[in-house]
Amino acid sequence: QVQLVEFGGGLVQAAGSLRLSCAASGRTFSSYTMGWFRQAPGKERELVATISWIGITTYYTDSVKGRFTISRDNAKNTLYLEMNSLKPEDTAVYYCAAALRGTYSGSYPSRPNDYAYWGQGTQVTVSS
Repeated sequence: QVQLVEFGGGLVQAAGSLRLSCAASGRTFSSYTMGWFRQAPGKERELVATISWIGITTYYTDSVKGRFTISRDNAKNTLYLEMNSLKPEDTAVYYCAAALRGTYSGSYPSRPNDYAYWGQGTQVTVSS
């Protein structure tokens, strides 16, 4: 069992920045590939970024490349998402999620069903 809690959401103006954190407790954090998803009202949950267990390999959806950076600190059991140059279309509830290594196909867990554990979400609102 892994418990995930997100922090750092809020209201920011367009072109601003926010840093989301996700604190993990329970089983070994480094056993999991971690991801950030987001869900806007009326839309499906979307994968934003993933990071491998050791933090070397990352994936970003096209719309956030060059603006968002995912990172992790396994010593602190914490996942991060640095978000810069925010746009109104980034407005959503952001979720961190954990996928156990070896339980998904492909080079990274791309689907919500690949992730076994989820945080409760944190709202990010970008005003124009």
